[in-house]
Amino acid sequence: MNIPFQFEPLLIFGWMSAMLLIGVFLRARVGFFQKYLMPSCLIGGVLGLALETCGVIRFPSESWEFFAYHLFNISFISVGLTANSAAGENERTDKGYFKGAFWMCLIMTSSFGLQAVLGGLLVILFGLLGSELFPTFGFLVPMGFEEGPGQALSFGKVWEGVGFEHGATIGLTFAAVGFLFSFFVGVPLANWGLRKGLAHQGKGSLPPEFIKGLYSKKGQGASAGNLTTHSANIDTLAFHVALIGLAYGLTYVFTLLLAKIVATFAPDVAAMLWGFFFFFGLCIAFLVKLAVQKSGAGHLLDGGVQRRITGWSVDYLIVATIMAIQLVVVWKFIVPIVAMALACGIATTFLTIYLGKRLWSYNLERMVAIYGVVTGTVSSGLLLLRIVDPEFKTPVAVEIGIMNLFMVPVVLGSGILVNAPLWWGWSVGMTVLVFAGILAVALVLLKTLKFVGPPRL
Repeated sequence: MNIPFQFEPLLIFGWMSAMLLIGVFLRARVGFFQKYLMPSCLIGGVLGLALETCGVIRFPSESWEFFAYHLFNISFISVGLTANSAAGENERTDKGYFKGAFWMCLIMTSSFGLQAVLGGLLVILFGLLGSELFPTFGFLVPMGFEEGPGQALSFGKVWEGVGFEHGATIGLTFAAVGFLFSFFVGVPLANWGLRKGLAHQGKGSLPPEFIKGLYSKKGQGASAGNLTTHSANIDTLAFHVALIGLAYGLTYVFTLLLAKIVATFAPDVAAMLWGFFFFFGLCIAFLVKLAVQKSGAGHLLDGGVQRRITGWSVDYLIVATIMAIQLVVVWKFIVPIVAMALACGIATTFLTIYLGKRLWSYNLERMVAIYGVVTGTVSSGLLLLRIVDPEFKTPVAVEIGIMNLFMVPVVLGSGILVNAPLWWGWSVGMTVLVFAGILAVALVLLKTLKFVGPPRL
């Protein structure tokens, strides 16, 4: 039968939606998922991957990668358009907040350096043992663990174009393993701190809606945002989505023009610029937001609505990320993947706990929050924080929001440096040495700024 319209993209969207809804149901019903606070998107993604493996869902991995890549870009653009701090609408940001945020930035920097060093060294080791891996194979660990599934996919996919076979799937696999560390290590770590009475707010209990992931009939959830446009003209949600579309189009034009210019003298570098689309999109979104505010229409931007769009894109992104993993590819590279994931996961855990115990205050809250970030995403960091600080009464939630500003140059610099073996012909060893230097500088700054003291936990 000849179907007159293209349905595949929406059918994929339908499958992702079904997996998300099943994930919501399982989170609300299954004690195991509640114990480890597994988000519905992660549950649904794993279930979708299982159905793919069984042949129930049949779409090429490139289709899932398509959604994951663009949803990742949308999430960054949405963050750039958000009118107020994601940590809170009316929070002030005094010196104490900046101090905690800068500590988090240094932890993320040192963690990225540590993971890159271990990943690179293992690439060299496997090469000596006769198993040649692509030079940037090990650098997908920090991209997946710390930068998240979107960046791991972006860089992995671009590297496929220069010879890294199955780079996207490998990057997504590391991102998925990072989430496992975040929840299966992070949640017990937070609960251990609560049992020991180490939380600033004392031993509290999580509300049932947080455990099950749903509000009850009598429960009253927080407002999703405020209407800023009249529905007789345009729906508020449509207005905010339209701004994302505008920023996306401008980012595409900018990236395309930049790639054409760079291609005249460095074609390989030009192709890799598409891996930085998320960063260009974030910057252009900031400019779009600034233009709206300068025009006197800033009141039309609602932070609550924009954060719902960000949350929507991240939920679907994680589902698509896991469903894009090809288990056949994972099995082919199972030994280096397991070795790198375990080495980096264990080392990151020890680094975070060691430095978290030696903070000046809010040790448990800052430690579990940053652990969630360096193994998953900001969302998983906030989720772990919520366990030990249910009402966000400590300044840590605000610090995470400010930390994102400090991390902009680090994210950009790290994204450039992982490409050094391809752009500048550096050896893996040379690149590892530079990352080791970055790790050393971050640790020295932690000590110099007196962010490291005697253990307090």
